[in-house]
Amino acid sequence: MKKLFFASFALIAAPLAAQNQDLGQPVPEGGEVETIEEGEGLSVNVSFEGNLDDLGIAIPGFATDANVPTPANQNGTAALGKELARVITADLKNNGLFKPTGPDALPQPGFGEITAPNFGTWSNRGAEMLVHGYVRGRSDGKLTVGCYLYDMALQSQLVREGWVVPAADWRRAAHKCADLIYSRLSGESPFFDSRIAYIAETGPKDNRSKRLAIMDSDGANHRFITTGRSTALTPRYSPDYRQLLYLSYVDGNPRIYVYDIGTGKQTLVVQNTDPTFAPRWSPDGRHVLYSMAVGGNTDIYRVSARGGRSERLTDTPGIDIGGSYSPDGRQIVFESDRSGSQQIYIMNADGSNQRRLSFFGGRAATPEWSPRGDQVAFTHIAGNFRIAVMSPAGRNLRYLTNSWQDEAPTWAPNGRIIQYFRTERGSGRTSLWQVDLTGENERRLPTPVDASDPAWGPILP
Repeated sequence: MKKLFFASFALIAAPLAAQNQDLGQPVPEGGEVETIEEGEGLSVNVSFEGNLDDLGIAIPGFATDANVPTPANQNGTAALGKELARVITADLKNNGLFKPTGPDALPQPGFGEITAPNFGTWSNRGAEMLVHGYVRGRSDGKLTVGCYLYDMALQSQLVREGWVVPAADWRRAAHKCADLIYSRLSGESPFFDSRIAYIAETGPKDNRSKRLAIMDSDGANHRFITTGRSTALTPRYSPDYRQLLYLSYVDGNPRIYVYDIGTGKQTLVVQNTDPTFAPRWSPDGRHVLYSMAVGGNTDIYRVSARGGRSERLTDTPGIDIGGSYSPDGRQIVFESDRSGSQQIYIMNADGSNQRRLSFFGGRAATPEWSPRGDQVAFTHIAGNFRIAVMSPAGRNLRYLTNSWQDEAPTWAPNGRIIQYFRTERGSGRTSLWQVDLTGENERRLPTPVDASDPAWGPILP
C-alpha cells in the first residue's frame, strides 16, 4: 500500500465559562488543522471535457481494515465509512456543480481496493471520477480518515489526503474530503469545512424570541449560543474564526459583544442608549464598524474590537447603515438614504471620498463585499426583495433570486455562493437559503427553528 501523509486535526475541546445570563450551555469548538504536503508528483490534469455539472462522481462507502467500535457510530467504523461517504455526496450534490452517486447505490469496495481500484468496474457504471476512502479506529479513540480521488479515463490518482480527528469531529473529515474534491476539479477555493452563525427565531411574528445559533455549513452540529432572555441580532465571525460579534438588547439598551468561541467569555465593545445597528469586523479583526442613531441622524462609527472611544465615519443628514470592508481593508460599502431613498455607497476606510454606487432604480440595502473582492452582494428592493450582485464600481447588476422577500446576503469563504434569509408572505416565517453566482442552484438550508441574519464564517483552521 502506498504511504499516506496525514494532516493532524488539533481539535481539543475547551470548557466555556458563561459571563452573561443570556449565554447558553458551553459549546466545545475545534482548534487548528496542520496540513502536511505530500511532495511533487501528485497533481494530474483532469481528462474530462465538458461541463462540471455533467461530471459523474462515484462515492462508495469508505472502507475499514477492522470494524471496531467508535463513539462516532455505535455500529463501528464500517458503518461510519458509509456515513462519511453520504456527507461527501451531499456536500457535492447540494453545491449544484456535480452529479455524485453516493454509497447507498454503489457496491462497497474492500480495504485493499482503496489504493488499487478496479477501474473497469467503475467505468462500466458511467463514472468519470471515483472517490475512495477509508476510516480506521485508533487506540487513543481518534479516527484516521483517508480520501482519494481517481480519474477513470486516465486510470490515475489525482489527489489524496488524510486526517486524524477526534471521533466527535468525523464530519469535519468528510467536509475536508469534499473540499479536496471540489478544489481539485473546479479550481476554486474550498468552503464545506466552515460554519454559519444566524439568529434563531421562535414565537409569534409580533413577539419573536431571537437567539444566537451556530452550525456547520450543511446545517449539522446545530447549537444555540444564547438563551433568548435578550434579543440577539446580526452575528458575524471574526476573520480568525475565534470570535463572534453580535448585537444584543438587554433591558432595552443595545450592546455590542464579542463572544470568544474557545472560552465562552464575552467582551463588551459598545454600550449605548441610542439605537445601534449592524456591527461588522474589519478584515484584520482590530476594529468594529457599527451604526448609531443620534438626534434623528444615523451615522457609521468605528471602534477598537477591545472597546474604547468610537470614531464617526459619516456625517450627513439621513440614515447611514451597515458597512462591509473590502478584503484589503481600504474601502467600505454601506447603505444610505442621503439621496432620498436607500442606495449603496462606498467610502475609504477613514470615511473620506464618499460616493454613490447604485443607480439602477428601486432601493438597495445590506451590501456585503465578496471575499474575493470582485463583487458586492446586496438586497435590491423594487416591489419584491431580491438578492443581487454588482461590481465594486456599481456596474454589471445581476439578480440571483426572485422571491417575495430575500435579504441580508452573506458570502461563502470562496466567494462563489451566497446565503441569505427569506420571509414568507403572510406568515412572516423566516428561513435560510443559498444560491450560487449563476442564480440557478438555489436550496433551503435546514434549521430547527425559523432563521434570519445569516453570517458565513471562514474555512475552519
